[in-house]
Amino acid sequence: MKFVDEVKIHIKAGDGGRGCLSFRREKFVAMGGPDGGDGGHGGNVYFRVTSSLSTLLDFRYKVHYKAGRGGHGLGKTMHGKNGESLIIQVPPGTLVYDEETGELLADLTEPDQELLMLKGGMGGRGNARFATSTNRAPRHTQPGTPGEERTLRLQLKLLADVGLVGMPNAGKSTLISKVSAAKPKIADYPFTTLVPNLGVVRYGGFKTFVMADIPGLIQGASEGHGLGTRFLRHVERTDLFLHLVDLSMMQEGEPLENFAIINRELERHNPEMLRKPQLVVLTKMDITEVREQAPEIEAHFREKGYPVFAISAATGEGVDELVIEIGKQLETLRAPKDETPAEPWSP
Repeated sequence: MKFVDEVKIHIKAGDGGRGCLSFRREKFVAMGGPDGGDGGHGGNVYFRVTSSLSTLLDFRYKVHYKAGRGGHGLGKTMHGKNGESLIIQVPPGTLVYDEETGELLADLTEPDQELLMLKGGMGGRGNARFATSTNRAPRHTQPGTPGEERTLRLQLKLLADVGLVGMPNAGKSTLISKVSAAKPKIADYPFTTLVPNLGVVRYGGFKTFVMADIPGLIQGASEGHGLGTRFLRHVERTDLFLHLVDLSMMQEGEPLENFAIINRELERHNPEMLRKPQLVVLTKMDITEVREQAPEIEAHFREKGYPVFAISAATGEGVDELVIEIGKQLETLRAPKDETPAEPWSP
């Protein structure tokens, strides 16, 4: 399925129906008087969050959305039918912006969350409403008011607990495919991953967390270089980063410098991202030269205060221990600040 994370749509609430101009004409009822009914109200437009959607793909094929208009008033003081409201379903993590002003209107994150976005027009009053003691046969009615309309920009930020960051080809896709049911494309060339991938990781029996893999970052990603500028926002909501560091000869540049480059790009995109906890993961430990230089690199990161894990996603070495530690870190982060954290799960 194609991944779409930003679209522009036009929505319009229903117009109100016009009031009716009518007079009662019935046998044996002389001069029955005005009996024009009011018009119906136009339908509203709502946004509703549904977990069954994961992208904004549907909005690529339909751009214009309109609620039902109100029915016109009828004789015998019959009220026009109210227009049918429109409910637009969006995936969790959808941001709604006004396209003209750029104002953020809503951040829709909770399943089944519903938001009234536009109100329908009011129905016009029929001539029966204007009868008075001095004007017994009014011929005046009101038209319905138009429904609200606006052009919106929808932007998706994935909801995940753990974000994978690192240089291209650092092993992010291999890791997420190892610990979850996600099946990203894996190959031995940079930028194999072209779209974000989400995977649900199980630990401790029935406990789970969601891991997000975004396309690899390079220097200048926050300025539009590579693919990172478009997808960095998908890890803004994560609680924890796994920073994958590739020590193999296949990775260009020095590992420590690459680590610093990625963190600079995260900070330039959003300084808050660098305040999130990071676990350093040394990858590809099944390669001999990687295993030989790992102790020195690991010591450097530990001096800086980073928890370090050495893994091989290909063979599974160290992966279970990493997943257990991620679970412990998330449980600690989610514990209420005014309470003692629950005892982390351990096998």
